Amino acid sequence: MSLALTRLLQLASPALPVGAYTYSQGLEWAVEAGTIQDEASALGWIVGQLEWNLGRYEAPLLIRMMEAWRVGACPPAKRNPGQTESDAALELDVEYLATRETAELRAETLQMGYSMQRLLHELGDFPQPLLDAVAVSPAPTLPYVWSCAAAAWQIPPPDALTAWLWSWAENQTMAALKAVPLGQAAGQRILQEIGRRLPAFVERALALDEADYSNFAPGFAIACCNHETQYTRLFRS
Repeated sequence: MSLALTRLLQLASPALPVGAYTYSQGLEWAVEAGTIQDEASALGWIVGQLEWNLGRYEAPLLIRMMEAWRVGACPPAKRNPGQTESDAALELDVEYLATRETAELRAETLQMGYSMQRLLHELGDFPQPLLDAVAVSPAPTLPYVWSCAAAAWQIPPPDALTAWLWSWAENQTMAALKAVPLGQAAGQRILQEIGRRLPAFVERALALDEADYSNFAPGFAIACCNHETQYTRLFRS
């Protein structure tokens, strides 16, 4: 077994101490509104986010962040003379943060980014130059720090992207189990179907041209906005 594989499992583990389990990203409000009522509607919500939101913007942007950390520059169209890896990754970090549509989504990625950055320090053997490069951002997002770890641990981009999307989908499924609620077998059926579709989402994200990036998902944005004033809540977003 390669070290890269064990590091990948570590990054995708629910035990990664970044607090992902405390967020639902609007799913809790979708349950409150009746949009999600059962296993089928929960699967539809999660797959819809993978199809139209994460898979078309966040996923390809994560790969660009990994490339920036690896080669020290953005793709040629974005490259500036003398640009360093931290400069290139920082530009993408700022771009990602600007797409967070609500106060909760913004706070979520910043809290998780901070926790991930602290974890890399506490591991004790993460390369100091990369820790210094991550620290260039005054408010690092989770993809910014996570992509740095994936690049430093030499995880192949397709594997890293699969783990990123799977980890997100697993957390969404667990949120649905708690909020709907659903049974454990229903959760496993949801994950089984997501696993069947995930390779296609990853393949498309790897090949997607920057001009085709899009996170246009108005229903998701409305759910996240309404969650901020939801009366009773289990989750922070």
